[in-house]
Amino acid sequence: MLHTSPLEQAGIGDAGGMNVYVVESAIKMASSGVKVDIFTRAGSPDLPESVEIADGVTVRHLGAASHNSLTKEELPSQVAALTSDMMHVLAKFPSNYYDIIHSHYWLSGQLGWMVAEQTGIPLVHTMHTMAKVKNQNLALGESPEPQTRAIGEEQVVQAATALIANTDAEAAALVSLYDACPDNVFVVPPGVDLGRFTQGAGKAAAREKLKIAQDAMMIAFVGRIQPHKGPDVLIRAAAEMVLHSPFLRAKLAIVIVGGVSGSKKDELDKLQQLAASLAISDLVHFIPPVARENLPDWYRAADLVCVPSYSESFGLVALEAQACGTPVVATAVGGLRTAVADGISGSLVDGHDPRAWSAVMSRLLMDPARRVLLSMGAIGHASHFGWDVTARRTLEIYDWAIDQPKPQVLRVVQ
Repeated sequence: MLHTSPLEQAGIGDAGGMNVYVVESAIKMASSGVKVDIFTRAGSPDLPESVEIADGVTVRHLGAASHNSLTKEELPSQVAALTSDMMHVLAKFPSNYYDIIHSHYWLSGQLGWMVAEQTGIPLVHTMHTMAKVKNQNLALGESPEPQTRAIGEEQVVQAATALIANTDAEAAALVSLYDACPDNVFVVPPGVDLGRFTQGAGKAAAREKLKIAQDAMMIAFVGRIQPHKGPDVLIRAAAEMVLHSPFLRAKLAIVIVGGVSGSKKDELDKLQQLAASLAISDLVHFIPPVARENLPDWYRAADLVCVPSYSESFGLVALEAQACGTPVVATAVGGLRTAVADGISGSLVDGHDPRAWSAVMSRLLMDPARRVLLSMGAIGHASHFGWDVTARRTLEIYDWAIDQPKPQVLRVVQ
C-alpha cells in the first residue's frame, strides 16, 4: 500500500478503512503461521527500514519519494521509483522468499504488476475503491476521478492472477466495468475486531467517560471528512429534523469524528460554515480523529451511527458500530448493502435527500424500543464478520493463485 501507511491512524489524511483492513487481516494470517511483509512508502526520511507491528508482521518502508508534501494525486509519478526501491529490497532475499504479492488500491497494484512481471510471483489485488464506480456516484461539486486512474485500474485487473472483492456487487463491477475474468474474481468480506468492538459496559458508561449528557439524542459520523463520505448530508438532515420537530433541539447532538482527507484542507471549514448557515452550530460537534482503542466508546455512546457515503466498497465503520450494539443508518449503495442488514441491524436510505434521512433518523430516535431491537440485530449481524474469516478465505485464494500457471518472467536483454 503506497499512498498511506498501516502505521498511520485511520481517520487522518488518506488513512482509512484500508489501513485497518491490511493490518487486521495480516495479523490474523500471521497467527496461522504465515509471515507477512507490508511494503509502504516512507512518509519521512527518518523512518526505520522496517518495523515489526506483530509477531510475523513487518512493515517495510520504501525510501523513494519520502516527502510528506506529496499528495495521493501526485504519487503516480513516483510508482517507478518506488518499484525500483522494492526490487532492491527483494534482491536481498532468496528468489523464492515471497510466495504472493497482494496489492491494495490501484497505485500499489501498478507496483505489484511490475514486480510480478519481473519476479514471476503471482499478483493478488484488492481494489477497495474503483474510479468508475465512484464517478457514477459523485457528491455535489465533487471532482471526478481522473481517466488515468481508471486506465491504471484496468491494467491492474488484466495483470492480476486473482482479484478480491469485498461484496458480490463489487465483484460484478469488476466484471462489467473492468472486463475482469469472472473465474479470477473472489468475494471476501472484510471483518471487524470482535474482541475490541463490543457493547462493553454500555451506553451510559461510555457517555460518562466521554462527558456526554445521558439524555442526549446523539447521532455520530465517524470517518474522513471529504465530500464522498457525505457528512454534509447528516448536517442538512439534522437541520430538517429540528425544523419539523423543534423539541429535538434541546437534546439533539450531531457528533462528527474524523479529520480532513486528501488535498482539500478546507472541508472542515465548509462543514462548520454549513452548520452555521443552517443555524445548528450549537448542535454539531467536531471531534478530531481518536485512537483506535478509544473508538468503541464513541460508537457505544451514540444512539445512531450515520454512514451517508456516495459509494463504499464495504463500510467498516458501519460494521464496527454494529458490533458495539449501535444501529446504523446508511446509504443503500455498494458494500453498505452487505454491511448493514436493512430493518435488522439498521436502516438503508436511497439517495441523499436530507428530508429522507431526517425522516428515517427521527423515527428511530422517537422509538427507543425499535432501537433496542436493532441493537440486538446489529450485534448478531456483525458477529458473522470476524477478521479470522477474512484471513482464512484470503489464504485460500493465495493457494489458488500459487497453483495457477506461472506468469512469464520479463527478462531484460542487454
